[in-house]
Amino acid sequence: MQTLYQSAKYLPVGDNALLVEFGSTVSLDVNRRVHVLDHVISKAKLKGVKECVPTYRSLLIYYDPSETSYEPLIFKIKDLEAKLEGSSVFAHERVLEVPVVYGNEYGPDLGYVSRYHGLHEEEVAQLHSGRDYTVYMIGFVAGFPYLGEVAGEIATPRLKTPRLRVLAGSVGIAEKQTGIYPCESPGGWQIIGRTPLRLFDIEKRPPALILPGDTVRFRPVEKEEFENLSRDE
Repeated sequence: MQTLYQSAKYLPVGDNALLVEFGSTVSLDVNRRVHVLDHVISKAKLKGVKECVPTYRSLLIYYDPSETSYEPLIFKIKDLEAKLEGSSVFAHERVLEVPVVYGNEYGPDLGYVSRYHGLHEEEVAQLHSGRDYTVYMIGFVAGFPYLGEVAGEIATPRLKTPRLRVLAGSVGIAEKQTGIYPCESPGGWQIIGRTPLRLFDIEKRPPALILPGDTVRFRPVEKEEFENLSRDE
């Protein structure tokens, strides 16, 4: 049986960071390794390590050169990585429910997505909300969760021309990914719905509501519940 935990690649990034790459393709197994290493580094409290930034298939580790250096830090992290084989520990074991109202003014691209696949709008909403999603990483703008993967029946290309204005809380699809815009911004994802939840609040710790390694579950709601929840936020 081939082991999942093959050796990672270590690369220098400037004079105060290193990158640990776990593979060249995006997969749930590779992404789990990223989050597990992030978790164990955090628990180990390695001297000089200031911040870890998980991505789809790699972990960027910032360190203070006055407290540690590249080579000694690699040895410590490789030792931690070697202990990951067979581990089922996750960085986060949270399941977050995200209420979403689909279609109409809340999801202006739901009609296009349904026509693209020959489905009814209700079927697209059901397929989108009918599975749990892993948060692969946070990026693009602060608090934007990249979630995967949507059912193949609703995987849809991005817009040919991005919008200049996408409202905060908008839920979109881009190929096999789905995501949520935490603030108003430009964007090219197919917008199929919107959540009233506030995904990023600089006054909170952590400021992002959804974190890498979390599991997100979408719950369809009607307009009235959306408006009530919006007032609560």
